[in-house]
Order: sequence, then C-alpha cells, then structure tokens
Amino acid sequence: MSTTYMAKPNEVERKWYIIDAEGKTLGRLASEAASIIRGKHKPQFTPHVDTGDFVIVINASKVVLTGKKLQKKMYYRHSLYSGGLKVTPAQEMLNKNPERMLELAIHGMLPKTRLGERLKTKLKVFAGAEHTHQAQQPEVWELRG
Repeated sequence: MSTTYMAKPNEVERKWYIIDAEGKTLGRLASEAASIIRGKHKPQFTPHVDTGDFVIVINASKVVLTGKKLQKKMYYRHSLYSGGLKVTPAQEMLNKNPERMLELAIHGMLPKTRLGERLKTKLKVFAGAEHTHQAQQPEVWELRG
C-alpha cells in the first residue's frame, strides 16, 4: 500500500520569481502569479501547507485590460459609514495605483483562509521596472501563452 506524500512546512524550499507585466493581460498574469504563490507548480504541492514561492511583479502600470474593461470595470470599497461607497473606474486605478489593481486581482485568486492571508505577504508589486529585491536573486518567470 502506498502512502500519499504530504509536504511539511520546514521541508519546503522557497524561490523568488520575477514577472514582467508589460503587455500582459491582467487576469492571465494574476492567475499564473497566484498559482506560483500557492505552490501549484511544484510536485510536492499540498493544499493545507504553504509550499509556494515569492513573486515580484514589475511594470504593473503597463498591464493590459481587454475589451472595454478600462472604461466599464469598477473597483468598489466602502468606508463602513452610511453612504460611504467609493467607486473607482479601472482606468483611474491603473493611472493612480496600478500596484493595488494587480494585488486585488491576485489576492482574489488566493484562498480566503488564514493560509491565504499568509500567502498574500509573498507578493511584491512595483509600478515601474525597478524593484528592491535584488538580494534575493529572483529568477525570471515566463508566462504561458
């Protein structure tokens, strides 16, 4: 009888990957990044253990939205006060805070659990081509398709 392999948190080897968002579609990039953060690209993936790697996304301001999403897609937040709904169009979000736009897309694809909250800390997003994690020697990750 064979047993199923379960990764242990202290056995996991972590890497750093860098993804260039220039010209890439928001959703496709987000799903790939979420998969890396979760660790699904590794053979020892275990759903209840953090087996993922760190992801650095550069050029977030040059990400692409298809169709009419720049005008029609809206981001909502609420101040928890009466009448406190704030609505931001995707175009404005891309101009003012492109890092937040990518973070929201990737975080939405991670589990909504304590594990998911820990995984969110493994994402580093930068609007331009420069990043502050050269010391970690990140490898370039090429997106599929």
